[in-house]
Amino acid sequence: MFIGFDYGSANCSVGVEKNGEVSLIPINGDSHFLSSTLYAMDRELIAEAVYQRIAPELQPEFAQLRSSQLSRARQVRHELDIYPDEQVVFVGPEAIDAYLELPDEGFYVRSPKSFLGASGLRPEQVALFEDIVTLMMLEVMSRANKLINEPITQAVIGRPVNFQGIGGEQSNQQAQTILETAAKRAGFAEVRFLFEPMAAAMDYEASMDSNQTVLVVDVGGGTTDCSMVKMGPERQHKTDRSDDVLGHSGQRVGGNDLDIAVAMNCFMPHLGLGSKLKNNLTVPRQPFWNGVAVNDISAQREFSALSTAKLIDELIKDAQQPQLLTRLKSLRLHQMSYQFVRQAEQSKIGLSSASTYAADLTFIEPEFDVTVNQNEFEIAVEQPIAKLVTIMKQAVDEAGVLPNVVYVTGGTAKSPVIHQCIADQFTGADIVVGDHFGSVTSGLVRWASKEFNS
Repeated sequence: MFIGFDYGSANCSVGVEKNGEVSLIPINGDSHFLSSTLYAMDRELIAEAVYQRIAPELQPEFAQLRSSQLSRARQVRHELDIYPDEQVVFVGPEAIDAYLELPDEGFYVRSPKSFLGASGLRPEQVALFEDIVTLMMLEVMSRANKLINEPITQAVIGRPVNFQGIGGEQSNQQAQTILETAAKRAGFAEVRFLFEPMAAAMDYEASMDSNQTVLVVDVGGGTTDCSMVKMGPERQHKTDRSDDVLGHSGQRVGGNDLDIAVAMNCFMPHLGLGSKLKNNLTVPRQPFWNGVAVNDISAQREFSALSTAKLIDELIKDAQQPQLLTRLKSLRLHQMSYQFVRQAEQSKIGLSSASTYAADLTFIEPEFDVTVNQNEFEIAVEQPIAKLVTIMKQAVDEAGVLPNVVYVTGGTAKSPVIHQCIADQFTGADIVVGDHFGSVTSGLVRWASKEFNS
């Protein structure tokens, strides 16, 4: 049996085809979406969790590849006095709950897809991300298999046009190889990949009653991708769409970047960003950026380093408003960067339906909240929005034609500022807003039907 698998930056989802109808599988209670998060009581326990969950025939090779990690896992279990049957790795909402309960202990990663294809990854880091993705896929499939009565062996998996802004095709190949390796360990015998905006296009095309030139804009959690495609009822049954694709573009900029921008520009001034030292110089910007850059491995490492702790202590001594920088110290000490950016995300969501939002930052200091209004939000996200405009223009320029229709999908596209940005750029086109979360998954299922039934 085949499925469409959207391994997203924000959420994972899977869909199937039955009797010609496409449907998404509920993998989180009644929800079709499982948040792309993982928490482990210790980083060294992740490889062990993979070993325990993969098929027995895959275990010998995996044990050889991860011999040092598995050895360290046994040592960690002994040091932490963890029982053999005690759960030590959590995925999805359970991972978020575990992190919020013990933010300064364990290992937490949100949106691991955002790291795939990053330049400079060491072999052990590539191995870690292989294991993280494998565990997430295993968890998703475990939940899906409870509702599907036949073996799932084939999948079309969505991928962004470009995983990273730099690194080019080498970076993309590294990321796709990680996804393919993880999928094979999760039990898939055959795997295909499809650009995510093309998947969304396949879903939209199924409802079209006339031929159009469509710009598909997929604004996801970690990436924004565009495809300019000739679409319509005369083309939807074709298995080769290469002649219909006029242009692609994509960058690693999405909802996560909006959240980080809000955390940096709206929240960090209340932690000392832009404040003055006693010598009237402005405090350095870098530690504040490192504190919110949760999708940057180097920034996270630097923020947690002892040198940053010493720097913050020195800044507190020299600051005109030391109480502000004390909040930054608390953020770092208790490893609450993800909580901090999560509140920025809640602000973004809240401002999609209200003019102001009060972000709860009491995990840093009692009775501490920051109210963000719509204007402040729009100013805060100007830079990632400008990148979004550039990505759309690149697809149009490559195609050499303007679209008749702009089809917008992706969770981040729910934000009014995104919709307005797109409407401003394409005043002569119809703007169609699709299923913000399900379009890509449904399109992957439709393409899987062509791939595996032909």
